[in-house]
Amino acid sequence: VDENDNVIGHKSKYETHVFSKENPRGILHRAFSVFLFNSQGKLLLQQRAADKITFPNVWTNTCCSHPLYGYAPCEVDDLTLGGKGMGEGCKHAAVRKLKHELGIECDEIKAENFKFLTRLHYWAADVVTHGKESPWGEHEMDFILFIQADVDCVPNPEEVKDIKYVSLPELQKMMDPSNGLLWSPWFRIIAQHFLPHWWSDLHTTLTTEKFVDRKTIHRFDPSEEHMGGAGNAGEFLGTLTDPLQMTCKPNGDTSLKQGAYGKVKIHKHSLLGQIIRLDEVFAALYVLRGGPMTNKIDRSDDDVMFCDVMLGKVSRSFAAVIRSLPSGLCLDILVFYLVLRALDTIEDDMVAFKGREKEKIKHLQTFYKVALIQTDYKMDGVGEGDEKVLLQNFHRVTAIFQRLPKPSQMVISDICRRMGCGMAEFVEKDLGQGTVELKDYYLYCHYVAGLIGEGLSNLFTSTGYELQNVANVAKTTANTMGLFLQKTNIIRDYLEDYVDGRAFWPQAIWKKYSQSGELGEFAKPEMRSHALACLNHMVTDGLECIPECLVYMGLLHNPDVFLFCAIPQVMAIATLSEVYNNPKVFTGVVKIRKGLACKLILESKDLNGVHRWFNIFARDILSRIPVNDPNAKATKKICETVINSTQSRALIAFREKMLNSINIMLPLVMAFALRKVMKSPTVNWDNSTGIKNTTLSDLAW
Repeated sequence: VDENDNVIGHKSKYETHVFSKENPRGILHRAFSVFLFNSQGKLLLQQRAADKITFPNVWTNTCCSHPLYGYAPCEVDDLTLGGKGMGEGCKHAAVRKLKHELGIECDEIKAENFKFLTRLHYWAADVVTHGKESPWGEHEMDFILFIQADVDCVPNPEEVKDIKYVSLPELQKMMDPSNGLLWSPWFRIIAQHFLPHWWSDLHTTLTTEKFVDRKTIHRFDPSEEHMGGAGNAGEFLGTLTDPLQMTCKPNGDTSLKQGAYGKVKIHKHSLLGQIIRLDEVFAALYVLRGGPMTNKIDRSDDDVMFCDVMLGKVSRSFAAVIRSLPSGLCLDILVFYLVLRALDTIEDDMVAFKGREKEKIKHLQTFYKVALIQTDYKMDGVGEGDEKVLLQNFHRVTAIFQRLPKPSQMVISDICRRMGCGMAEFVEKDLGQGTVELKDYYLYCHYVAGLIGEGLSNLFTSTGYELQNVANVAKTTANTMGLFLQKTNIIRDYLEDYVDGRAFWPQAIWKKYSQSGELGEFAKPEMRSHALACLNHMVTDGLECIPECLVYMGLLHNPDVFLFCAIPQVMAIATLSEVYNNPKVFTGVVKIRKGLACKLILESKDLNGVHRWFNIFARDILSRIPVNDPNAKATKKICETVINSTQSRALIAFREKMLNSINIMLPLVMAFALRKVMKSPTVNWDNSTGIKNTTLSDLAW
């Protein structure tokens, strides 16, 4: 299977488990792990036989094996991601293997009695058995199956060395490192991060949907003892940091929030593809060395310092531009950002409030009058990574909020109230298949982003850094600025949102291109043409926001405020250009090059520069419109509208860029010429000059 569990072929057991330089982690394939409990609630463990090639002598769950191709009943799950029949093929395989390994008769275990819970993507090299250069290991998409039954076991000695029923406390005691027992790497992951939650309420786990997660693929690297092998494999998928959260860290890098903390792949540009663009390399180096933006936050106060540090941790895109705002505005915007980021973290957490949606709604609706008022407010167990830390220490944000000017407090509190209530409207809606109507899609974008544009406009004006005409459009073009950013994020995050079970692509659009009525079908390779047509429709809808965004930016006169607003906008048009007609959207998260992002920051300082970039990316999309695309006419029309409205300022920016290039190159050319002159021989001049035996190098100096 691929990383999204789509079947792409079938291979032998030997081929899939070989670790080599060509395949450092073998070949990703499907597996299943059975957890069989007796009527007393004890789990049946097995110790794998000493003759097993991979992971012999280790203790593990009841049964672990693979669904096979070509068997009847069919053991291959080939259905739309998230379908109700998830795991049906693996259940048939489980019945077969329980008979083979443990001698459990088929009439004691029925396929329909298994409970599918979730999927686990992990890998592990068997270096414990075969040494550092081990040619064997596992790389599996593991389906977790629970079942409760009293059975008669007759273990197959070629497969099983020993069996044992244990309670949860007994298992935890067995797994104490002091006992010296070997455990399978997949069972270690499950036992540490999932099993206690499922086992503590076994009846609920087996009889309800409370713990069933058909959409998420939980991804894990093994512990260090199982890294390496013949391909010298290292960190790849990440490691779960909090067992209660059931979400993963992407590729071991906590700075990468996109990709749902490891649930979906992040498509990165190749190193070669980045370094050959020398202008972007120099732009990146300049920005990394401090660039054009300085931090104007006064960090002399401990709570302000905390807020500034958290800003850098929870925001990759906005931290630098917020810090570079005027000193009388930057702290207000910083607090505004952290307040809404905390609110967004509560809304996004699909685990902490599972089964307690009413409680989540209450938190969203009252956040503005609780978190911004109570000086000791904090929330634990919600969010992940840095966002979780923000909520755990939110009282420090509250302290700074309460010291802001009253007009700023009123703006922040009002937007927080309206956004929280808007988010609450969508909590109990089934978003597994996206929003329904376009109006729902636009309304959600308004609540989570359009309101931010309104709030920012009022803060710009109330602090005196922009004129009243900016506040006058707070509910119109400022709202569109936010919609443009949010639509871009939703388009880019198709797979990530779908995996999380909260998708926002409107059915009014995507069902025009669907064959099965399932949003997840676009991730299937055979649906690629339909998926791209749908994607291009979504991008075209997003591009329609641009004319109003350009009008809004034309109203701004403070250079720092302009840069703060402009950078996210040019990043958005760059992202839409990147995702347009790009099939990678359906296999992971697509991102623009880091060097390009830095170049956009440096070249969007004024309206001319912004118009130039919108012109460039609109032309890029226009040049790539497929002839047979159903939305070709509409896409062409909006691209031409953007090009025509930005052409004059884009030309001015282009001329300025050329002049700057000449100003840089001319001294270099002169220096080169002078160096040539300085190496010239001594020249005798005519007596009329009054100069004899003088070198050209002397004259040059």
